[in-house]
Amino acid sequence: MTTNCETMEQKELEQKVKSVIDQIRPYLEADGGNIEFVSLTDDKIVKVELQGACATCPMSIMTLKQGVEQAVIKALPQIKSVEAVNMPAMG
Repeated sequence: MTTNCETMEQKELEQKVKSVIDQIRPYLEADGGNIEFVSLTDDKIVKVELQGACATCPMSIMTLKQGVEQAVIKALPQIKSVEAVNMPAMG
């Protein structure tokens, strides 16, 4: 059972994740792509949707892991990973 405090912390963390994604967005838009926050799981995994050129680019997994994920984890170390809901799972 989640308490109000846990729910507030989750919402706060979600807002912080969205803020980091907003800071990254202009770099993706410059290449014709975009990124949309989808959800934050209870086990601190951020789910995003890659859009535009990013959705079909063969380098999108590199962008996701080396760019987006690193930026999010650097700003918010409690985040475990960033995964795209519209990409095949790795491994």
